[in-house]
Amino acid sequence: MKNISKFYLLVLSVVLLGCELDEEPIGLITRDQINTEPTASSVTSSVNSSYQLLSNTLNIIGEWDWSGGKVLRNDFILQDIAAGDMNKKWNPDGDQAWMDEVAAFNFTAINGAFNGIWSYDYEGISRANMAINTLNNPDITDTGLDAATKDRLLGEAYFLRAFYYFDLLNHFGGVPLLTEPLEDFSAAYEVSNRASEEEVIALIENDLETAVGLLPMQKYSSNAEPWRVSIGAAKAMQAKVDLFQENWEMSLAHIEELQAWNFYSLNDHYFDSFDVEKEFMEDEVIFAYDHRAELNPSKGNGLAALMGWGFVAPTENFVNAFEDNDPRLEYTIETETQSPHKLLGSTDSQYKGNDDSPGNKVYIRYADVLLWKAEALIETGQVEAGLEIIDQIRMRAENTPSLDGSNGELEMYSGSGLSQEQALEALYKERRLELGFESHRLNDLKRWGIADEVLTEMGKNFQDYNYLYPIPQGEIDRSGGQIEQNPGY
Repeated sequence: MKNISKFYLLVLSVVLLGCELDEEPIGLITRDQINTEPTASSVTSSVNSSYQLLSNTLNIIGEWDWSGGKVLRNDFILQDIAAGDMNKKWNPDGDQAWMDEVAAFNFTAINGAFNGIWSYDYEGISRANMAINTLNNPDITDTGLDAATKDRLLGEAYFLRAFYYFDLLNHFGGVPLLTEPLEDFSAAYEVSNRASEEEVIALIENDLETAVGLLPMQKYSSNAEPWRVSIGAAKAMQAKVDLFQENWEMSLAHIEELQAWNFYSLNDHYFDSFDVEKEFMEDEVIFAYDHRAELNPSKGNGLAALMGWGFVAPTENFVNAFEDNDPRLEYTIETETQSPHKLLGSTDSQYKGNDDSPGNKVYIRYADVLLWKAEALIETGQVEAGLEIIDQIRMRAENTPSLDGSNGELEMYSGSGLSQEQALEALYKERRLELGFESHRLNDLKRWGIADEVLTEMGKNFQDYNYLYPIPQGEIDRSGGQIEQNPGY
């Protein structure tokens, strides 16, 4: 299982108009690359490898390929920098100018940011497909895996495939669907056309439903390895997928089911979700990538290294969005020390510049889920109930001492007679403050339909067609034009 070749979907090494085939296409998984006698260890390793593309570990799929966007997973560029919350660096310079192009919406389809996320997501999909294919093989009987472990591993793989496809969908719209390992060269051509957004959503929903049915009913799927996908993570993703489609009632139903399990609650202290010393010992994080220091091969958080080079700074617009006494700003990013504490996992900057940092990458936490619920309630006319949830988030922030130990009061919204429109504005603002630098912002602006208004006011060159990013031009070229580019690019 460990010999699976790296997969970048449809990176074909042949030009379609009859040119000579120089080498096997990258990602073409042939029968001789499949371990016909898998063991418990090899099957587990196959599933574990599917997580790796969610990490910030440096050079997972490239070797300092900055221009190709492959040095590390680049959500922070496509979400936080693009949305105007984050600047590339504290001191502007010409380093990695392609990031500046994304920030200004002055990019083309050859920009490395798009190639990077496409490569990371499809590599993750490829690994998940191999794991699913192996675990679903009826001939797999002698691996030593008990039925419960096999089901859990399969549930994890289905979740991860859905997670990667949902990310692709939000960036690019409809994309090619791959659900089986490619076994011959002609199969690559069969999947080289884009599926519709509806088809991608259907796959995501089916995979998540399958995952929920397979994962054990407990907070951590494995108490020994709490980083694994849990049934709570799968249920939360179901709620998120429905929320993004404005299926408010279905999203609420998923959230209420999740809440009934009593696995999660808001931490008393805002920073506990990010504190390295409290990883998997707090109550709020639902799904995170588990970075670890001092392992070989490396499993550390390489984004901390970029911070040592001056990357990851707040925009003035982001800083000014916070009330003066809101402690979440300095826990997110402290301007005095130029330290993004939330992303480093400590408030003393000890990991800044460390390419092997242990700070986890948080993808879903309960505060995010509560704000989904508040949004769905407001959208369905239950304005006061939604505002009460927002106030829960704000009260937690108010009760969190600042770094100097002081506390201040924050304005509460419930009981103030806000209209539905005003309540949604409060929700939009609260998501920005609570979830800043967690790579949600651009997706939020786009799904609310206000990206053009907000980003244009910031002076960005945002156009209507920028609601979708361009398909990487290299993928279109290598498919011989079978993959169609998004309009406007």
